[in-house]
Amino acid sequence: MLRALGIFQRATADQLWRMLRPADRHDRITRDTLNALKETGLVRVETRLESGHQLWVLTEKGHKEARLLLPKSVRISALRKLRLDAKGRPVKDDGYDEHAAAVTSTAAVLTGAGYGTPLSWQTEIAHKLPYGYTQYADLTMRAPDAGVPAMLLEVDRVNEPVDELVDKLRRYHDWFELLAPKVDADKEKAARRQGAAVHDFRLWSRIYPATCREGYVPVAFVFTGKTAAQRESRMQRLEQAARAYFAGTPHRGAGFTSVDYHQAVPVVVTELERITADPAGAAGKVWRRLGRDEWQTLSEALDNPDGEQLYQIQLREARRRQAEREAAHREAQRPVCTRCGNKFTDDRWQETTRSSWPGEWDRLCGPCAKEAADRAEAERVARRQEQEAERAAAEAPAVKPRSRFGIGRRR
Repeated sequence: MLRALGIFQRATADQLWRMLRPADRHDRITRDTLNALKETGLVRVETRLESGHQLWVLTEKGHKEARLLLPKSVRISALRKLRLDAKGRPVKDDGYDEHAAAVTSTAAVLTGAGYGTPLSWQTEIAHKLPYGYTQYADLTMRAPDAGVPAMLLEVDRVNEPVDELVDKLRRYHDWFELLAPKVDADKEKAARRQGAAVHDFRLWSRIYPATCREGYVPVAFVFTGKTAAQRESRMQRLEQAARAYFAGTPHRGAGFTSVDYHQAVPVVVTELERITADPAGAAGKVWRRLGRDEWQTLSEALDNPDGEQLYQIQLREARRRQAEREAAHREAQRPVCTRCGNKFTDDRWQETTRSSWPGEWDRLCGPCAKEAADRAEAERVARRQEQEAERAAAEAPAVKPRSRFGIGRRR
């Protein structure tokens, strides 16, 4: 309880019940706990809202206790000091507005649905940009066990221009593209062609955990207030105006329907009223990814079925088709034996093209070439034997005939 108030500064018993004890049927145990903490001087009621709910905050003593309980990595909110009038009576604080209530309610219903714990949240985290602007996130969530390592949330009560929401998304996109200190810009440019490898050079990867999906840290817009029709119209206008930041880039090439989301911001939208009306709460199909029509669970909305996985499948298919075309083209170029009409084997084809000088039987297949060579060799051997016989006959000495009476006369 103290840790939750340390993070969110102010909350009602209803919000703390949804956040800390969602399995309870009502907030009675939560209210009893707050009253017990009040008796020990750790919390106090700051004001009573128009809805009738009491707004609880930490006392100075409770703030010190919460600081000890919170990890050093979690930023504790500022202390809400008690103000007194001239007669020593507490002054009603009107600094708590409906936006702050909606922010805490959003964290409460998400935590109650299993997206982390109160320690998974931080409020008003600064994202400084080089052109002098700082973009503050209403909420940052880290729920790796629920499949969402990190997510930034903006709560909108349908009371500011849509252009402002688009500007927020643009500034987040600009911040995600900032390089980390001492990074080689040339290597970063080269890594852009390698998809997710580029994120290792970016500042955001030093601050937030890897998303386990393509793209930057997802951004969620939670709408609340006004009418359902006004909220729906707002989501549609945001989708139309901010497409450049979330749509990704289609992969080029025939047969490719996949999209490169590596340098896009995944943007999901929902309504606080939709979440609270769904039996499964924030764990139900209450999220819509901009660029899609259907309502999905948060995990489904953040996944990219038309992203890297589909790209690898289509890339393998494209390579297979290319290999088939190359094989067909090669087969069409394969030589045919001029004697028997059979196609050359790969070895015979390679053998005939190995030398730059055309051979005597390069138009013959292997067996025909061997047969022709054997026949030529046999003919050569026969000719040589014939020539040797003729030469031997020509070189043999003439034999003189003997006389009739024996040895011829000597001269």
